[in-house]
Amino acid sequence: MSGPLSGVRVLDLTGVVSGPFATMFLADQGADVLKIEPIGGDITRRSRAIIDKAGEFSALFISSNRGKRSLSIDMKSDIGREVLAKLVAQSDVLVQNFRPGAMDRLGLGPEELRKKHPRLIYVSISGVGDSGPYVKKRVYDPIIQGLSGFADIQSQPVTNRPQMIRTIVADKTTAVFTAQAVSSALYAREKTGKGDHIQVAMLDTMISYLWPEGMMQYTVVGAEVAAGDPNDRPDLVFKTLDGYMTCGTISDSEWQGFCKASGDPELAKDERFATPTKRNQNATARINKMQEYIGQRTTAEWLERLDAADVPCAPILRRGEIIQNEQVVARGLIEEFEQPTVGRVRQPKPAARFEINEAVIGGPAPRVGEHSRAVLRDLGYADAAIDSMVAAKAVRIAS
Repeated sequence: MSGPLSGVRVLDLTGVVSGPFATMFLADQGADVLKIEPIGGDITRRSRAIIDKAGEFSALFISSNRGKRSLSIDMKSDIGREVLAKLVAQSDVLVQNFRPGAMDRLGLGPEELRKKHPRLIYVSISGVGDSGPYVKKRVYDPIIQGLSGFADIQSQPVTNRPQMIRTIVADKTTAVFTAQAVSSALYAREKTGKGDHIQVAMLDTMISYLWPEGMMQYTVVGAEVAAGDPNDRPDLVFKTLDGYMTCGTISDSEWQGFCKASGDPELAKDERFATPTKRNQNATARINKMQEYIGQRTTAEWLERLDAADVPCAPILRRGEIIQNEQVVARGLIEEFEQPTVGRVRQPKPAARFEINEAVIGGPAPRVGEHSRAVLRDLGYADAAIDSMVAAKAVRIAS
């Protein structure tokens, strides 16, 4: 397999999204990712809409697990622990997102494994970390949105009612942070010969992610009350005659460009918007004023005018329009391939593009236990022994 991580072996003991999405990035970049699934398969195989007759695949599962191999095994059984011990010995990276303490109870905790395998990079993903009063909470994405400030930053402008972001932003952002941390640990190991234990909590991730602009008024200690909320203003969604668009006017040249595109010579003379500071202080008035002009023309007319004035702008696409958008098509951002038992599916290409070590989609998502027999054979188990494991319901092999 091509990619900068070619030759790296990743043991993926994760479920749901935060872990699988992270290890999928590693697979895209060439790592050999072996997904360890329970006998019934990852819970996201049956999450939301199931898209195949056998009931093995959901769109969510495919989009978080493409390019991996699957070993389906009962981790709590003696056989399961024996197999996992052999796999750990061969692995560069182990990633798990069980609740704190669960891996220790299985004899697979970080201290024990890293003592045996000092080069192992052990990754623990959790909701709120391994300490503190919330450590035993069962956590999903909305819990983290509520705790981290994301629901607050989405609050309705009139009622101030918090709102959730309608995508699993905490899960997916944690995955990106995790994949980046694994790459850093692999680089450090090349220099020191030693692995590491990486802990990534969803709450830690999202507070860090939100901070630069979302927590501006809390950055300077002692000035929290005096600072205004930078998000206490309308968003940059503008209704045109035939749809919606967005545009930004941060710099002086961008604001002057918008004034020129509006066709109203008086707008550029409005002192409330004369400087970046004044435009920020009068943001609500500025955005509402922009809406007055934008509502008078079509989206296409405005895009032509604003592009000519070098003002950042774009149509606001409905999800069904993204695939055919001219920029998306020109860049070839969406790839199609055959997913067994499902049919032809679409996936976005890896976002990070390497000129030499190209990252690619390594293939479809695996069936439950699709590679169980091959993996166990590689570990030295004979077919008769594997069949006994299957009979004991300690291992599942895809039919």
